[in-house]
Amino acid sequence: MREVIPYRLTEEQLLCDLHHAYRDASRHKTLRSYKNHEEDNLSELCHELYNRTYRPLPSTCFIISDPKKREVFAADFRDRIVHHLYYNYAHLMLERTFIHDSYSCIPGRGTHYGIRRLEEFIRSESRGYSRPCYVLKMDIRGYFMNINRQRLSDICLHSLTRMATHRVNPHAPTTWQELVDMDFVTWLTRETALLDPTTDCIRRGKPSDWQSLPHSKSLFHSPQGCGLPIGNLTSQLFSNVYLNQLDQYMKRTLHCRCYGRYVDDFFVVSHDREWLRSLIPHVRQFLSDALELTLHEGKTRIADARCGVEFLGAYIKPWRTYISHQTLKRIEPKIRQLHKEPDTRHRQDALASYCGLMSHYSSINIRRRLGMWPLSIL
Repeated sequence: MREVIPYRLTEEQLLCDLHHAYRDASRHKTLRSYKNHEEDNLSELCHELYNRTYRPLPSTCFIISDPKKREVFAADFRDRIVHHLYYNYAHLMLERTFIHDSYSCIPGRGTHYGIRRLEEFIRSESRGYSRPCYVLKMDIRGYFMNINRQRLSDICLHSLTRMATHRVNPHAPTTWQELVDMDFVTWLTRETALLDPTTDCIRRGKPSDWQSLPHSKSLFHSPQGCGLPIGNLTSQLFSNVYLNQLDQYMKRTLHCRCYGRYVDDFFVVSHDREWLRSLIPHVRQFLSDALELTLHEGKTRIADARCGVEFLGAYIKPWRTYISHQTLKRIEPKIRQLHKEPDTRHRQDALASYCGLMSHYSSINIRRRLGMWPLSIL
């Protein structure tokens, strides 16, 4: 039997990995104040991490309103480097525990992939739209604000411990514990997942910015020990880890074959409307008991696939998919404004990006109306 020797991270290797994380964190950003002292800053950060004296700096909190009003906690750039370091170490291990139909923040499995999968499920269950088919859509109320950080940490550590002895890939005998320092990753998981972002945070903007924000959308009103900051790379990863418990329950216990989830929006497709209706109390109970979350009753509905289903900014109808009215209402003023600007590289890139988005859908008439057809005009 092959002897397994767990990997132990050296300070030199940690510094090298921090340089990689720094390049990831600084991509498309101009950070002269940090870059001017890059070596010294990274060496100091490396020393703190290696000796496990690292503590995150206060975050900056502000309100954004595009596309909807949200509260954002931006970590200090030094801490964003650590987030990328943790992501580089842990994300592949954690993503191996996810189901195939978890779409958010996973390379190759984004919004367009989620929309295509829902289309495939509908065609499968309706047998090519030859019989009735229904989509149960559900949502979680104030998801990021109600994630229990201690429970999240426990779930992450359980997943990492389980994956440590798994092979990196089926064709190699190497296990994850021979490739990654699991003790270091375990410590960094606790430091990152258990952090309360509201502690000593710096607020940017006027106090009135928060007045029209519902309490369910603010970490300042979250239950004790709950809430993840929107905007951090680790929050995106942790949000999938937390709801992986729901995914496994839907697939393995409730046997929902046609199930998919994007962050806290999830669906089940079936030709049996009553069976879909019977799932709702089970999901409600599981979210409450296992994850301390609440189903958003106002957004729970069963839609007839023949009449169209809205999901991730798209409107899916039999044999065709359109841009949703809400998405079009948000991007149309921006496109019209771009047409008024001078012909610069930024303008061309922005128009090409919007045109690429719309090319995924039945949108020829919309593109003509917005002056984005034919594509050669770009």
